[in-house]
Amino acid sequence: MINEHERVVLNKHIPTLGLEAGDVGTVVHVYKNGATFEVEFVSLDGETSLVATVLAEDLRSVHKREIPHARQLAYA
Repeated sequence: MINEHERVVLNKHIPTLGLEAGDVGTVVHVYKNGATFEVEFVSLDGETSLVATVLAEDLRSVHKREIPHARQLAYA
């Protein structure tokens, strides 16, 4: 079960939001007993880039031996 304030990893690309699989965010709200999540994606300088509602199957918890990967955010 993913909880509020937990870091999560996106499992798939969401091109309409400019998100890619592997993007890391923080859960800010849990809806419908974990069916969907409000996730905040933050740039490395600390600015909120996007807050999105994401389905549970499109997220996973962060694993201990992972490192983040930086990329330029593409805005539409």
